[in-house]
Parts: sequence; structure tokens; C-alpha cells
Amino acid sequence: MSSGAPLVPAVRARPGAGSVPSVRSERVVLPDGIRPATLHIEGGTIARVGRYDEPPSGPLIDVGALTISPGVVDSHVHVNEPGRTEWEGFDTATRAAAAGGVTTIVDMPLNSIPATTTGDALDVKRRAARGRVHVDVGFWGGIVPGNTDQIGPLLTAGVRGFKSFLSPSGVAEFESVSEHELSEALPTLAARGDRTAPLLVHAEDSSLLRTPQGDPRSYRAYAASRPAQAEASAIALLAALSLRYGVAVHVVHVSSADGVEAVARARATGATITAETCPHYLAFEERDVADGATSFKCAPPIRDARHRDALWQGLATGTLQLIASDHSPSPPSMKALDTGSFFAAWGGISSLQLSLAAVWTEARRRGFTEADLARWMSSAPARLSRLAPRKGTLEAGADADFVVWSPDLTFVVRADRLCHRHPWTPYEGRTLAGVVHSTFVRGECVWRDNALVRAGHGILL
Repeated sequence: MSSGAPLVPAVRARPGAGSVPSVRSERVVLPDGIRPATLHIEGGTIARVGRYDEPPSGPLIDVGALTISPGVVDSHVHVNEPGRTEWEGFDTATRAAAAGGVTTIVDMPLNSIPATTTGDALDVKRRAARGRVHVDVGFWGGIVPGNTDQIGPLLTAGVRGFKSFLSPSGVAEFESVSEHELSEALPTLAARGDRTAPLLVHAEDSSLLRTPQGDPRSYRAYAASRPAQAEASAIALLAALSLRYGVAVHVVHVSSADGVEAVARARATGATITAETCPHYLAFEERDVADGATSFKCAPPIRDARHRDALWQGLATGTLQLIASDHSPSPPSMKALDTGSFFAAWGGISSLQLSLAAVWTEARRRGFTEADLARWMSSAPARLSRLAPRKGTLEAGADADFVVWSPDLTFVVRADRLCHRHPWTPYEGRTLAGVVHSTFVRGECVWRDNALVRAGHGILL
């Protein structure tokens, strides 16, 4: 999706399908800052980072003033295959990822059937994905009641860590866990995961959630049923468990000022705890959501501007380390788009293709730079997923995963330009800054000028 601008203002070799030995730009986002540089690529990895003006030894792509950033690592994606491929799927999800400058996704253990809570279920998911992914894909396992004996086999099979819910997940095959059930599982995770495999948690205290009351089309009625206090209470519990068992805990989709404050308190106690927020909490506020506009429904809900500002402040201070999409698509019928009932609609936002631009649009308005974006959306999620330093950075030895984009060009979001299986999105009609021109995965151009040019190049991590 782009404004129609050409790929590059000046180019020696036009990027198409296939690998390239060198690419340079006047603006390369490197670990030590943004500067002119040349990336020299060998065998899909960055062999070295050289000066911008050094003579090329072979074919060179020169993208001029366009920005080269590390490819986005999206550590929170629901692909839903196998079992619910009518919701999404590896082909469409990774196609949308490539279109949005995302070079690696990590798939959540739900809402696929079977859920990824056993070693056998992971094998089933890998078979479904193999040969059908256009960017690289990793997998989270799940901790649910009664599957402690699967933690070891899942780690051995290569999951990046685990996900649990403290409140109902919305699907019967992935039950939420209690404090007691986590207390049974975490010693095994600490021992088998070498204390580095993180536990990701949907942090809402179910005892503080309420049944929505009133007009089902009222967004305020829905939002009131999931108060910010539920998030803060759950984070306090996770901090205590982290300290008790010595495990790394990660709080997904923090949505509130209360949540940010709870994470800060937890970190001050010495708990090994990190946290993320999502593009929709950073881009929208409660007054943007009209009654009946169920494409905005998610859990936790989008809150008012005070909470949005607190999330940005949390990113600025490092209390929140990263941003991930929480791409959670479903068929339009499940979003109750016809009735506008927030009480009946599926709680999930479809945004994988738009995350980079959605975050950048608001970030630059608040004075942040492309380097901040790379830290939140590339290097930090790569560390969480235990994929660093291979992923999420532009330095020697890392995979040559990068996006060529224009931070200043804008576009209007149109559903017919989205690659998700179901192209509904709350961003429809919104003007966003940050046009992706091309996406490279391990040195090969997979997306260029609004088209997938290298299908099936992704690997399973």
C-alpha cells in the first residue's frame, strides 16, 4: 500500500525477487544511530556494515534518501491455522506482514485447533505452515490447566516461550489459568527453560471483570466491563510469581495508565518483568470509537486519552519495552458488523499490515524517531522471543532482514489494499505516514511496490 511514489529516487540495481550483495541509504537505522551506510550481504546475513560512499564490489541497490530500518519483529500474532483458517492463515498473514515491513512473526498458541499446548500440536502447526510462509515464523507454546508435562517437550521442539490467560481467552480449547495452576507450572518452566524462556500473560484479573450492562451498541458500556484496575491487579500477581519462582514474565497488550504504573512498581521490586503495548492503544482513544463500531473491539479495551498518553510515556521511560500488533482477525460475521453489538462481537483487531505506519504516525507527532521505532518494534521483540541477535538489528552477523520505507509519505487506508484474509480494520479511511516500498528477508526482496515478489521464502524458526 503506497502513495504511488517510485521505489527509489536513484538506483543502480532495482530490487526484485532474489538476493542482493549490497544495499545502501543515506538513512540506515543502526544500533548506534541513524546514518548513511552500506549493508554488505552474504548468504542471507549481514557480513559487515560499511561507509555509504565506499566503492561497490558488485551489484548495489542505492535507495537514496529512503530509510532502511531493521525488519519489524511482531511477537504477538494470531494466525489461527490449522483449525480456523477461515479466520486467517499462514499465507495471508505472512503476505500482510511482508506488505507492512514485518520480516518475522511469532504465532500465538491460540486460536488454532489444536491449540499449541503439546509437542504433537506444535508438529501439526508446523506442517500446516511449511512452504506457505513468506516471512520467517516462530511459535509460542501455551500453558493451560493440566499441561505442565508438555513444557519440556515444547521447549525441546523449539517454542520461543509460553502464553497464558488469567481471564477467559474466548475459545474453549485454551482455558485460563489460576494462581494455583501457574504455581504448579512455573517451577518446571524455570528449570526446563533455563530461566530465559518467558511466560507471556494476558493480564486481566477475572474477579474484577463485569458482565456488560445496558445498550449492546454502546462502546462505553463494553469498556466499563473491563476496568483498568483488573489489569493492574493481574500485573501485581505476575510480579509476585516472577519473584517467587525466578521466571521471566512478559505482560502482553498493556492498555492503561494503571497497567504502566503496575509494571513500574513490579520492576522496582526486582521482578523479571517486561511489557508491551499495541498500535491500537497508541493510535486511538475512546472518543474515536463510535457506538456500534465493533471493528474497534479488543480486550483490554481502547481507553481515553489519559491512558494513551501514559502508554507513550511508558515507552519513553522504558517501563514498556516493545510494541506488538496483537493481530487477532476473524470473519466479519464474528465482529457483529451488521448489528453493532459490542457485547456479541469477537474481541480482536486486525492490523498486522498497518502496525509500522500506525505507530510511526503517532510517534513522529510526539517527537520520536525511526531509531525509537526500531527499538520498540524490532530489537526488543527479538530479545523477548529469544531471536536476538539474529533478528531485529542491522549489524554484522544478523540476518539481512530490513524494510525500505519513506517515513514522510502518507497513504489513506483502504480495505481493498489489505492482504489479511478479511480486510476489515478500524484504520479504514485513516491517513497514515510511513510507506513501505520493499521488504527483504534474509537478503531477498520478498515485497516490492505493492506486490509479493518472492513467495514461500519464509522459514520456520
